[in-house]
Amino acid sequence: MLAKSSKPGKQKQARRPSLADELLRWYDRHRRVLPWRALPGATPDPFGVWLSEIMLQQTTVPAVKAYYEKFLMLWPTVADLAAAPVDDVMKAWAGLGYYSRARNLHACAIAVVRDHGGRFPDTEDGLRALPGIGPYTAAAIASIAFGKRAVVVDGNVERVVTRLEMIEEPLPKAKPLIKSATDALTPDARAGDFAQAMMDLGATICTPRRPACALCPFRENCKAQKAGVQESYPRKLAKAERPSRAGAAFFLRRRDGMVLVRTRPPKGLLGGMTEIPGTVWSADFVLAEAKSSAPVKADWRKLSGHVEHMFTHFALRLTVFAAEIDKSAAPPEGYRWEPDSTLDGEALPSVMRKIVAHARASFAKR
Repeated sequence: MLAKSSKPGKQKQARRPSLADELLRWYDRHRRVLPWRALPGATPDPFGVWLSEIMLQQTTVPAVKAYYEKFLMLWPTVADLAAAPVDDVMKAWAGLGYYSRARNLHACAIAVVRDHGGRFPDTEDGLRALPGIGPYTAAAIASIAFGKRAVVVDGNVERVVTRLEMIEEPLPKAKPLIKSATDALTPDARAGDFAQAMMDLGATICTPRRPACALCPFRENCKAQKAGVQESYPRKLAKAERPSRAGAAFFLRRRDGMVLVRTRPPKGLLGGMTEIPGTVWSADFVLAEAKSSAPVKADWRKLSGHVEHMFTHFALRLTVFAAEIDKSAAPPEGYRWEPDSTLDGEALPSVMRKIVAHARASFAKR
């Protein structure tokens, strides 16, 4: 549309709103209210932004909310978190999954206090030098907490951009193309709001199934929507079948109500978490040989049913054995006794909580 100039014979092109402008207008009306998100006009707290971004890695918003609020209640500042025993951090994280995040969270807090005087670096490079912060998280913190222009691409953004541009390359090979397209959209001003707006758009409108295209600020420019194929994006390679592993767990309870547990090694799967003793989890597990791996000699009885749990890279099926022994029994080396009444407060990952629940139900029936 042409606007008349104040000087005769001259005309200038009126500025056409960019896609970023359209999205930010939508965001100002429909932004989600989240515990870690600064209210309009308020200054974001880098500690809260960082904490939420670590928790949200491969975890849904509803699952994170309660944990985020619990962590802030226990440790209101990064200095408080750095000073906390790592075991307490692991206990508070129990149930949220991907437990290396909790160890890195604590290590990062220590590094921020020790090396940066308790203030997070405000650049992507500075943030990436900290434990547990990769390219996406560094971009998100730099953008949201510090207002720096950064290209922030999570799963929601991938879905929005592949539909908007009809990117045919399947994930994960499409990631460089998606980042380039997102870079072209990202404005210099309000970069943090833009990043959060893209996430909100993917989470609430441009959903994996039945996207609400009629409500989308990008609907006039979305190539996949115009072609009527929006639900087929992003393209993905066929998933390989998830392998299966099996094993046994040994729930040993003393007659005074103490339960045998141990802490897993700090590195590796479920590192640093509390566990119920068990066998190695393997594809060639032999049930008949399981009792030879029991932590102590006892009258072990195999419980009916199984405990099943899905990890990212494999499916697990556990047979649970239970036994009771005299209250004077000492724990084997590397193990300890914990009261059954306070076991829920231990740093038990979800699969271990399932084992405990399965064994308790069996004892209750006796």
